[in-house]
Amino acid sequence: MAMNYDHLMSLKDEGREFSYGDRETMLYALGVGFGRDALDEKELDYVFERKPLKTVATMAAVLTRGHLLADCGWDYTQVLHGEQRLELFRPLPPEGELIADARVVEAYDKGEGKGAIVCSEIHVRLKSDGQPLFKVGSTTFARGDGGFGGPKGAGPAPHATPRRAPDISCALETRVDQALLYRLNGDRNPLHADPRLAKRVGFPVPILHGLCTYGTACRAVITAVCDYDHTLIRGFDVRFSAPVYPGETIITDMWRDGNIVSFQCHVKERDLMVIRNGKCTLAS
Repeated sequence: MAMNYDHLMSLKDEGREFSYGDRETMLYALGVGFGRDALDEKELDYVFERKPLKTVATMAAVLTRGHLLADCGWDYTQVLHGEQRLELFRPLPPEGELIADARVVEAYDKGEGKGAIVCSEIHVRLKSDGQPLFKVGSTTFARGDGGFGGPKGAGPAPHATPRRAPDISCALETRVDQALLYRLNGDRNPLHADPRLAKRVGFPVPILHGLCTYGTACRAVITAVCDYDHTLIRGFDVRFSAPVYPGETIITDMWRDGNIVSFQCHVKERDLMVIRNGKCTLAS
C-alpha cells in the first residue's frame, strides 16, 4: 500500500493505556548515562529509589510507544527520525498509569524523489486524575515517499541557535555498550545491536538510538544548567542531524536566555554535529 494523504491524516489511536514503575525510570536514567559515578549523591537521585526518585524529562518519549504509523504505507527502510519535541505540563512522576491519544497532525509532500514529512503528536494524561501530563511530537522524513499527493511544506520551523559563543559546554562520554542498555527501554531495532546488519546498511558498528542522544542532551542541561533539579524542565525540542557511535563523546553547547536554553550537540571524535536547533524551556 502506497502512502495516501487522506488515509494518513485520518490515523488516530485514542485511549491507549500504559503504565511504568520505578524500574523503568531508573533504567531510562542509566540508559542516558546517569549513575556513572556511583558515589555522586546528585546522580544517585536518578538511579536509586532511596529518596523520592527524580525523573529525566525526555523519558516521556519512550513511555507511550504505539503503532500509529505502522500501516501508513511508507517505505519503512527509507524512514528517518528528523525531529523530537516535548512539552511537560508538570514533572514526570517516578511511576504512573497513563492514557495516551495519538494522531497525525501534518503531512507534507516534497515531490517525487524528494521525500515526505509526517508530523505526529501524542497527548498523555495520568489515569489517576485525568489531567494532562505531557505532549510529545515527532517529525519523520520518509525519503522514499515523495509524490503521494499531499500539500507542499516543510514542517515546523526550527529553533534558531544564537550566533554568540556558547555560555556553557558539557562533554559526556557514551559507553561502547550503551545502545545495548538503552534498547531495553523499548526500541529493539536490530540496527542498534547487530554488527552485521549495521555494516550492510553502511555503518561500521551499530549506532546509538537518536532518542538516546536526545536523552543525553537533556542530561547535559540537567547537570550543567539545572543543578540536577529535574522539575525545571518544561520543554525539550531537537532536530537530529547525524547518528552517534557508542563510545563517542557528546559535547552539548548551551546558550541561556531567560527561561530558554538553546543547545546543539556534536561528537568530539569526528567533530560532527548530531543535534541542531535544540530548545529547552525551563519553568519561569
